[in-house]
Amino acid sequence: MSDGLSLADHIRVELRADIIGGRLLPGMPLVESELVRAYNASRNTIREALHRLGQEGLTRYVRHKGVMVRRLDRDDLRDLFRVRRTLELQAIAHARPLREFQSDRMLDAIEAVELAREREDWRSVGTHGLIFHQQVVALLDSPLLDEFFTNVVAQLRLVFCCAPDEALFQDQWLARDRQIHEWLAAGDKQSALEAMEAYLDDSERLLLNMFDQSFHH
Repeated sequence: MSDGLSLADHIRVELRADIIGGRLLPGMPLVESELVRAYNASRNTIREALHRLGQEGLTRYVRHKGVMVRRLDRDDLRDLFRVRRTLELQAIAHARPLREFQSDRMLDAIEAVELAREREDWRSVGTHGLIFHQQVVALLDSPLLDEFFTNVVAQLRLVFCCAPDEALFQDQWLARDRQIHEWLAAGDKQSALEAMEAYLDDSERLLLNMFDQSFHH
């Protein structure tokens, strides 16, 4: 492995990407024997990968059932938004004027959201929307924070899956992401900051409401 990652870490990164992509959903079992075949890896390697995913808060071991993709609760959701406010608002507050490649990556994510929305593929809308926010955190220029935030994004993806009506939840953020990008590109950090703050407040409130609804059904 030329990038210095062990096989177990490669498998962990791929499984995490499947969570971010909405291919692995809360409560899905991760069956050792199937993963051994899929990745052509030893049981020990698969166990190591699953153990690391567990440390990242993405899986949990359930007695008599094995390892499953984790379901998150209200407290997890609040904590994720605490982290988002810290990192995303900090990134905007300290941002230098956007460089071309930074702007392009944000626009790529926005465009991918648009295409997914036209197809009414709401799962992809959620995934690419989160990629936009990863690009905001990337303005901090810290590989450690990027890696940490990728785990946050994977957990957020699991939260989105709990929304009873994902279309209703996802449809409203695209215009706001585009506006935040425009303000960042124009160097208007104050407007971008206020918009992101309102965005995170609204998103958290809506998700908490959806959590309450899904628990009452």
